[in-house]
Amino acid sequence: VQVVVGSHCVNRIPSGLFPDAVELRNQEGAVSQAVLFMALFPEHYCSLLGLQSALERKVLVDVSNAAEMNIHRLSNAEQLAELFPNCLVVKGFNTVSTWELQTGAHDGSRQVLICSNSTEGKKKVVQLARQMGFHPVDMGGLSAAREIEVAPLRLLPSWSGPVVVTFLLFLFFYGYGFLRGILLPFLAQGHNAFYRLALDLLNESLPVVALVILALVYFPGLFAAWLQLWSGTKKQLGLLRFLCAALHGVYSLCLPLRRITLRSIVNTAYKQVHELGVWRSELYLSCGVLGLGVLSLLAVTSLPSVGNTLNWREFMFVQVRPCTPYFPRAEKPGLCPKSGQPFLLVSETIVYVLECTHSIPQCTAKTSVQLVHAQWLENAHNAP
Repeated sequence: VQVVVGSHCVNRIPSGLFPDAVELRNQEGAVSQAVLFMALFPEHYCSLLGLQSALERKVLVDVSNAAEMNIHRLSNAEQLAELFPNCLVVKGFNTVSTWELQTGAHDGSRQVLICSNSTEGKKKVVQLARQMGFHPVDMGGLSAAREIEVAPLRLLPSWSGPVVVTFLLFLFFYGYGFLRGILLPFLAQGHNAFYRLALDLLNESLPVVALVILALVYFPGLFAAWLQLWSGTKKQLGLLRFLCAALHGVYSLCLPLRRITLRSIVNTAYKQVHELGVWRSELYLSCGVLGLGVLSLLAVTSLPSVGNTLNWREFMFVQVRPCTPYFPRAEKPGLCPKSGQPFLLVSETIVYVLECTHSIPQCTAKTSVQLVHAQWLENAHNAP
């Protein structure tokens, strides 16, 4: 691909700023090319109105980003299209960083979001992106540029909800542990245990939060589908669950280093150690290490670079099998094997939803069975 750079003052461009293969020309020479990248601020687009006749039927690629988070105003690409109505304006490459362009598409995100009202202009830019080693993604018409321009301004948009939920859960269990284990003994018996706030109480709250998030992520039925389909937070909650479990493991390793723990060990040496207590301690530590190992495996396989190397059966074995709910096999679909009452049956491929005309405890009338494709298994692909 031949690259030409145009400028008002070509002589003022310092040597070595561009590679040797790049040809430097003035503006009039640069506009003779078929595809032009608008490497200037949007407020300076009007400075090119003098070249409007030379730019007719040219492909203008707008690479600018929005200055503020406002998707209701006209995008920079739409303003450029209004200034040059006879040009083929295409929005693209604004989400690609300079580092990715310098190091190549293999070291960063390879997706390039492209939108335009011109099929011809979009086709040329898509072909150029593929030649550069990127994966172009057609986002539709030029109105989609409003979302594309604000995309680099967003800071972890899908993480705000999961982080708030995790933080509130942590505050609840931390506050409950403080009231029950520290404040009430201090008020009732005068026992001062406020030193446990920094490490002990923190370490006791983290695993409880991890278990609650685990239940939220793999809760069967419509709740898990709502988390992924409408909220899109299953993967984020799963990674935060892994973070809480990992922090719990690290804090547990730090417990023997405290002065109070060393004193307790010395005091325990004078007492008889019960065999049952030893077994409980050993099993507790063993199960904790195994659980952290399973969470680590789930977190690693949720990474796109790792998940893409697994086929569907391998991914299902790692992600879904450990958390697939068990439902007893019924003689009739949707009927409980013991009571014969209708219930929601979740299997690996389908969901039987039984609707009855009466309440479930008294349902003896006819029922209608609806076969619904279970999307929660497909959505588990995004959960660690």
